[in-house]
Amino acid sequence: MDAFAVCKSSYLCGFIACNMISIEGLTVEFGGFTLFDAVSFVVNRKDRIALVGKNGAGKSTLLRILAGLQAPSGGVVSLSGETTVGYLPQQMELPGERTVCAEAERAFEHLHRMESEINRLNETLAERTDYESEEFHKLIDRMTSLSEHFQLMGGLNYRAELERTLTGLGFMQDDFERPTSEFSGGWRMRIELAKLLLRRPDVLLLDEPTNHLDIESIQWLETFIATRANAVILVSHDRAFINNTTRRTIEIELGKIYDYRVKYADYTELRRERREQQQRAYENQQKKIADTEEFIERFRYKATKSVQVQSRIKQLAKIERIEVDELDMARLKLKFPPAPHSGAYPVVAEDLAKRYGEHRVFSGVDFTIHRGDKVAFVGKNGEGKSTLVKCIMGEIDYEGRLTLGHQVKIGYFAQNQAELLDESKTVFETVDDVAQGEIRTKIRDLLGAFMFGGEASDKKVSVLSGGERSRLAMIRLLLEPANLLILDEPTNHLDMRSKDVLKNALHDFDGTLIVVSHDREFLDGLADKVYEFGHGQVREHLGGIYEFLERKKIENLQALEHRTLPNRPPEASPPASPPPGRPGHPGRPGETQRGQSRLIRRLEKAIAGTEQDIARLESAIAELEKRLAASEGVADVALYVEYEALKRQLSGAMDRWTEQLTERERLPH
Repeated sequence: MDAFAVCKSSYLCGFIACNMISIEGLTVEFGGFTLFDAVSFVVNRKDRIALVGKNGAGKSTLLRILAGLQAPSGGVVSLSGETTVGYLPQQMELPGERTVCAEAERAFEHLHRMESEINRLNETLAERTDYESEEFHKLIDRMTSLSEHFQLMGGLNYRAELERTLTGLGFMQDDFERPTSEFSGGWRMRIELAKLLLRRPDVLLLDEPTNHLDIESIQWLETFIATRANAVILVSHDRAFINNTTRRTIEIELGKIYDYRVKYADYTELRRERREQQQRAYENQQKKIADTEEFIERFRYKATKSVQVQSRIKQLAKIERIEVDELDMARLKLKFPPAPHSGAYPVVAEDLAKRYGEHRVFSGVDFTIHRGDKVAFVGKNGEGKSTLVKCIMGEIDYEGRLTLGHQVKIGYFAQNQAELLDESKTVFETVDDVAQGEIRTKIRDLLGAFMFGGEASDKKVSVLSGGERSRLAMIRLLLEPANLLILDEPTNHLDMRSKDVLKNALHDFDGTLIVVSHDREFLDGLADKVYEFGHGQVREHLGGIYEFLERKKIENLQALEHRTLPNRPPEASPPASPPPGRPGHPGRPGETQRGQSRLIRRLEKAIAGTEQDIARLESAIAELEKRLAASEGVADVALYVEYEALKRQLSGAMDRWTEQLTERERLPH
């Protein structure tokens, strides 16, 4: 299935239209269970909406309905004008026979069709000599209209846009001509995401888009959504991502929706206040119901009270019961068992290297992890994070020296941990086997926090999905004594409440922690040291994840400054990377700020220059349009060639201006 669903096919009209989806009285029922109960809302042009709610609330179902892939039980979903909708599901069938570039280029099939028609019209015009005929002028009008549409939709610049998008999502130039069959499912999902973004739909529907992205690619996607997307509706358990990309939050709860015109961080506070009001209303109603039932029961058989009893019975039947969603189990306080004492240096690497044949994953790796350190492994996918974890675990061989400290007891979570669970046991039994002490009295609360509440705790492991098994393996890990925890992408199958439970427990863990993750919010306040994987090396950064990212941004700006000023004297260049220092103090702030200020001034000057170019080209095109309208005979064709050349220049200038603005948006104002 293609990731793109088109509603009323004209791209241009969708671009010009108001980009609105209207949902009225939407109802979805499954076998007597009501998932949505007559909900209504509208999606406006440039809306940035986060869909939130507990797992199973219906977020993915709503996206599928908006994409036209699932019909509701009742209600209407209306798309205004000729709106186009692009949809990226969590899972999909992925093709593997084309190269990366060829597969991504399918996003421009509409452009190829238009380009073919333009070329055909060009050939027809060149062959004809009836310059003053009505039919000739109709061909000119058709050619002009098509060319304008072609330029508006990207024209001949699509290849550059394609390469920028693939690079932003983590692909290297060498990957472009590789068959997609050589890539994992996660990387092929990135290709589908690239196709979707390149098509520029009026409404973009994204279901957990960050699951297969690393930190750098997530940041690139955030910038794309902020600067280049139209309306966006997304589902994500990545708090930082939805905070950075959305300005409206729609919560799905008990078949209803609550529409908050604020970003997620503000929504959580408003939701807490609404929930408190809802809880008070529920308690008051329950008291009123109990008093009414008590009155009915007391006087049911007294003839003198029969009228009042019947009245109360009718009142009770008419009461619309207030429902309150299950309690937020993220508040559950869970502690790891005390960490057994270990040596002062749980992990020491000396000149560590790993190769697969001619391919070098990393080499020359030296680091020491101290007892009590909480370390994050970050970097692009494929740079060796999980490989180094496997070296530490002794699962694969390596070159160099890797030493584990005295009495180190490892607790390890990886995706394959889920495969080791006993399928004959229930969820409850699986956890009960390893629970010790006081936590045994809270097993059902713990299971509820990880989305195994109610009857789900009695399911057999054999019937669980891959995501459910991963969550269950994580719960077991939380309960087993260890002094070195190694977690490889532990949050991929957790919702926000479950992540809170895990993060709080890890924060209080008194042992050593190594975590591989791309979830910035999860790592924030948890990791005190960051190991960056890239270009076959592993670099140590002291401080938390946001300090590391800020430092990386400065380094990238300095690299950009070197590229934009190749003839600059070496002595005037700022240092390639800031010297190491204390957490939060990456180097000499004066030099960093001056270098950044210079780059900002140059970018703003470049933006102003490009805007002047755009104004000049637009003026020239307008003048040429007047001449084309007034000209007669053969001059039409010659002027048209000049007109097309100017339109291509304008399109290039607009692309350049967009890139410059995007780069400027990344910098402080």
